[in-house]
Amino acid sequence: MTLANGKTSTYKFLNEMEHDNYYPPQLVAKGKFILQGLCLQIEAQRPQTLEQLFQLTHEATEQFNRLSDEFDEQGSELETVARENIAKDVDFIAQAYGFHEDLESLIQNREW
Repeated sequence: MTLANGKTSTYKFLNEMEHDNYYPPQLVAKGKFILQGLCLQIEAQRPQTLEQLFQLTHEATEQFNRLSDEFDEQGSELETVARENIAKDVDFIAQAYGFHEDLESLIQNREW
């Protein structure tokens, strides 16, 4: 995946999780894929309103909700470090694409 946005193309998604042995690497990779996919969706759809952005961020959040079960199955979980890392990255993505919105609104449908 090649991202057009200069900020997101060089950003290290889920960096804290990647460097913590508690999180299975293959599941961290899936999480990175979700975040990169969010960027690609934003670049392709070019949301103009917060509602349009929320549709994309809420879908990514739902994907993390489903991924949470896989973490549980591997003896890991989306606990504090993971939750903060995911939330920080979603917030970074929104800002990189020109949206400055309350983080909780971006991920309001989270179950982690």
